[in-house]
Amino acid sequence: MMDWTDRHCRIIHRLMSRRARLYTEMVTAQAVIRGDRQRLIGFDDFEHPVALQLGGNDPVLLAEAARIGADFGYDEINLNCGCPSDRVQGGAFGACLMREPALVGDCVAAMKAAVSIPVTVKCRIGVDDQDPEEALDALTAAVRATGVDALTVHARKAWLQGLSPKENREVPPLDYERAYRLKEANPDLAITINGGIRAPEEWSRHLAHLDGVMIGREAYQNPEILLQVDPLLFGEAAPVADAFAMLEALEPHIAAHLERGGRLHAFTRHLVGLFPGQRGARLFRRHLAEHCVSAEAGLADLRAAAAHVSRYEDATVAAA
Repeated sequence: MMDWTDRHCRIIHRLMSRRARLYTEMVTAQAVIRGDRQRLIGFDDFEHPVALQLGGNDPVLLAEAARIGADFGYDEINLNCGCPSDRVQGGAFGACLMREPALVGDCVAAMKAAVSIPVTVKCRIGVDDQDPEEALDALTAAVRATGVDALTVHARKAWLQGLSPKENREVPPLDYERAYRLKEANPDLAITINGGIRAPEEWSRHLAHLDGVMIGREAYQNPEILLQVDPLLFGEAAPVADAFAMLEALEPHIAAHLERGGRLHAFTRHLVGLFPGQRGARLFRRHLAEHCVSAEAGLADLRAAAAHVSRYEDATVAAA
């Protein structure tokens, strides 16, 4: 989700669910320590509960980055052991760490010693020619021994050679049963499932076996699905009635951003997935692209974009 789930995106998502836990883009430990921290990991208190996802393979650096994240007020620190991008491979972290469970254990131990908030790991079921049974068990044993608080399993292998990051999210077959077996073998470890999960009816099926469901691309590309999280999973009303109400609730956040010198596009680039199947959705997207990207664009432009979309359910059309 790099370049997707920035602080502006997370505000949009939070407006549609009070209860879902939000995750940052992966940020390297070195960037957190040496870079512009406010730009890289700054967030709005409105986003809670929110987790900082870190990338790296040096226990000392990860511990320091985790400490900085905890001081910023994050609710959780997550170590990424699943990203297959070329940049991550060049740094020998992300999915590469599936091959080094002992090192992952050392990293988690250092982070746990540095902070009092939960430390979690996100991983694949294996990489390249690894046996998923052996690889996932080895990683799990290593992090359990150091007190990891939870594990999120993207239920696909990552192929570090021969597949692009996009293909790695789609081509390797999903194996949800592997995650189920992991939970059966580790009943006292909180395990969340990730990968290819879309329709809300899938959530309950996974939750019959596991402790949580993580949705990534679907939440970004069809953000209105988040309106169903609180009612279906927590028995609570959604914060807003629909996408129109979300846009209205978003306006104060945008206005504050514009007053600080920001641009409307920082928010609107995350809104193209709204109104799926509704009449006027194409015009909405076109208006965002043509009128909401300039430095001068403001709330009136966003309102004009939304005005293209019908508010009535009986006006939905499959071709929109």
